[in-house]
Amino acid sequence: MYAILDIETTGGKFNEEGITEIAIYKYDGHEVVDQFISLINPEREIQPFVVNLTGINSNMLRNAPKFYEVAKRIVEITEDCILVAHNAQFDYRILCTEFRRLGFEYERRSLCTVELAKDLIPGQASYSLGKLVRSLGIPVTDRHRASGDALATVKLFKLLLDKDTNKTIIKNAIKTSPKQKLEPKHLDIIAEMPSITGVYYIHQEDGEIIYIGKSNNIKKRINQHFTNNNTKAKRIQAKVASVTYEATGSELVALLKESEAIKRLKPRFNRALRRSIFNYALYQFVDENGYINLKIDKADGRKKAITTFSNMQSGKSFITRAVEEFQLCQKLAGIYKTKTSCFHYDIKSCHGACIQEESPEDYNKRVLALIDKYSYANKNMVIVDRGREVDERSAILIENGVFKGIGFFNLNYQINNLEVLESIITPMENNRDAQHIIQSYMRRNKRLKIVVIDK
Repeated sequence: MYAILDIETTGGKFNEEGITEIAIYKYDGHEVVDQFISLINPEREIQPFVVNLTGINSNMLRNAPKFYEVAKRIVEITEDCILVAHNAQFDYRILCTEFRRLGFEYERRSLCTVELAKDLIPGQASYSLGKLVRSLGIPVTDRHRASGDALATVKLFKLLLDKDTNKTIIKNAIKTSPKQKLEPKHLDIIAEMPSITGVYYIHQEDGEIIYIGKSNNIKKRINQHFTNNNTKAKRIQAKVASVTYEATGSELVALLKESEAIKRLKPRFNRALRRSIFNYALYQFVDENGYINLKIDKADGRKKAITTFSNMQSGKSFITRAVEEFQLCQKLAGIYKTKTSCFHYDIKSCHGACIQEESPEDYNKRVLALIDKYSYANKNMVIVDRGREVDERSAILIENGVFKGIGFFNLNYQINNLEVLESIITPMENNRDAQHIIQSYMRRNKRLKIVVIDK
């Protein structure tokens, strides 16, 4: 659990500042579950430059509560939480100073989003909160007021959790959380899981991830893990101390995140050397008469595939549909072996490429149309799919035919700016498994939104 906060102060000499406003959002890694926002009477003068910056003046604070009146609420809302702030060293110091004046030693672990951003989003022109969130397309209101800045930090932290592909933040949080160190019952874990699409991570007591999975209903899938009787399930049940999850909204994003995380983190209960999830591929070659032929064959990493399939049957089903859709020749598509005309020619559905009645130029145009539709080679595009919330969408970036990564954007923002898009994208490896996942998903989801990006 995280307490994401922002504090506005009077300014002045070091350790003599007073708090004028505080905002705390209690965040469980997915949504805000509690909040506390209040002006505070600092019982001291506010520096003029601070008044100009924040708009908070002494008249506004005359009837505001003093710090000792809200101290208990601050202790309660941050209990068992990691404090998160933009420039956390400052906010944490100010809080500790105020509590020390009351004779109370306030201690919490803290995370700084400036440091996290420098590590996870390198190369930014500025890491000040305002400039950073604008460059990432994060909406911000009431700049230099505690609530507005704290809420922007919540959205920034959510993005940083997405970009933390090694799950260092979450693993450390579980390791040091006193609640997670207790042995929770499986029913308690299941009760906390949502029935949503996403990726889940099963942790042992020290926070280490021992299993990663993906599901369109995380609660149902975790329940299956805890009720199955096979050897693997029983070993997971004996080791599990906690389960965390990432909502994705999109099944495609969940599939890509699962594949990447397993390869990167190598959990002990996922297969150590996970077999490629595709075994067959569609290839093209030009015959002696100049016609482009298609062939489904076993996947070979040395050859460039148009698209890939999990098994031969799904490949045959695809090419059969493609022959109908693009009016291709069964013989040249590799699904009708004959030395003469194909069956479709006999029933007037083939234009005669099989016996060279149709010119290679005319026939090849339709084959190239198929290749263009189902292969993203050399394309700059974004696959837009569901987001985690109603006003959000996911973005899968393909640049020059190479899968670059995934991200999320608010519907208030356009995504045809490649520079902004690249800043919100979590980079991912362009391996053959990722390519297969994307191509297979595009085949199954005919109404998927594709946005072409101008370089």
